[in-house]
Amino acid sequence: MKNTNPMLLIDFYKAVHSDMLPKKIEKSVSYFTPRMSRVKMWDKVVMFGLQAFIKVYLIDYFNNEFFSLPLDEVVGEYERVLNATLGKEAFSSKKILKLHKLGYLPIEIKALPEGTKVPMHVPMFEISNTHPDFAWLPQALESLISAEMWHPMLSATVGATYRDIINKYYDISVDDNIPRARAIGDFSFRGQESLQSAVKSSAGWCLSFLNTATVPVIPFLEQIYNCDCEKEPVAFGAVSTEHSVMCSNYAVDGDEITLLRRLLTEIYPNTSFSAVLDSYDYWNIIDNVLPQLKKEILEHNGCMFMRGDSGDCVEVVTKTAFKLWDIFGGTINSKGYKVLDPHVKAIYGDSITVQRCEEIYKILIENGFACSNVSLGVGSFSMQCIEEDGILKPFTRDTFSSCIKATYCEVDGKPIPIFKNPKEGGFKRSQKGLCFVYRDENGNLTFKDGYTSQDIPKENNLLETVFKDGKIVREQSLADIRKLMYGDKF
Repeated sequence: MKNTNPMLLIDFYKAVHSDMLPKKIEKSVSYFTPRMSRVKMWDKVVMFGLQAFIKVYLIDYFNNEFFSLPLDEVVGEYERVLNATLGKEAFSSKKILKLHKLGYLPIEIKALPEGTKVPMHVPMFEISNTHPDFAWLPQALESLISAEMWHPMLSATVGATYRDIINKYYDISVDDNIPRARAIGDFSFRGQESLQSAVKSSAGWCLSFLNTATVPVIPFLEQIYNCDCEKEPVAFGAVSTEHSVMCSNYAVDGDEITLLRRLLTEIYPNTSFSAVLDSYDYWNIIDNVLPQLKKEILEHNGCMFMRGDSGDCVEVVTKTAFKLWDIFGGTINSKGYKVLDPHVKAIYGDSITVQRCEEIYKILIENGFACSNVSLGVGSFSMQCIEEDGILKPFTRDTFSSCIKATYCEVDGKPIPIFKNPKEGGFKRSQKGLCFVYRDENGNLTFKDGYTSQDIPKENNLLETVFKDGKIVREQSLADIRKLMYGDKF
């Protein structure tokens, strides 16, 4: 399918706003801001995904699908679609012709570093035009920016939330040298809305963790966030069976022990793997089959993860850890908690919400077990929904009321702060004028608005230029973002 002209990646009304703006307008400035949180546990959102948007759309997409194409093709397609829908008298294509002749996007974006946890009301980034003929352009990009930005930020915030839980309970029960970035993984690929959603969501997750089932997130992160999976830890997957494997072998062998023995001794003698064990009777495998395989398991040069996939996930994974201790034993770590023999571990890769994650860790600790005895997986539900006070809250752009609002313009050389302040809108009130973002004396991120281009402080604004006139100006690597979020304790 041929890609769409990027000037058509809009809501319909964006095509006509250029004719409605004040005459002689030369400058327009807008801010992307999370205005409120609909989730009680979150008062901050992780800034993430802007570098991807810039590289994919503002550079590659515009260059390939607009500036590098013949003028008549670009303008012709724009007019063909809008003539047939809005009507010839409703819009002008002169601005598209001018932009194509200019040869680059006359846009500047100033942003907070990705990985920053941004409080409500604080602007994440500023977008403005750099050429006086294109004051219409910043807001013309609003629909595309909004559609692309909210989801990776939410997934990054979800990942940071789980990482906070891991840090809390690992501090109590797990030796400090055990890596926390491998404690829990992203299993959401198949439940996402699309391939693009799955990749961007997993990228947000990978700011806080290494484990994911989404393979294409690795080339995405390499291309966008300057990393290399051959030289550094970007993301890791796992060797695992699935039900088709278990059921087809059972149909041939007449039992389940034959495949498990083959996995341990022939297929993966030197590789850790997980085996899904609930195709028929999970507890029969744990109670009766594993003792028969004890010799092979203890001689295996790796770890066998016992995976449940049905029933009460909290009960299944914790009870499995307890039974594995009874069968295989283990050691007591430096914090006084039981650690299973390194050849075995419990894993559950479905239905692990933030509440269930905490419940699992609490049960383990209450029974004297380190939380590292289990490995958990977060599926698409937790990447797209959260439960609070018995209410399911699906994730949308409105989770943080993320929006782009124009707050400043210059008309015929005159600076004009503008703002939105609905009488009954409450949280929908926008900033006014230009914004200066800084940290207060307590280190909290905050801002002041009301400035013009003449009086805004020229230094120490945390909104720094990342894109200007078709080129990326400042980049961050995946390692940079992880260090910003977790220092040396990733």
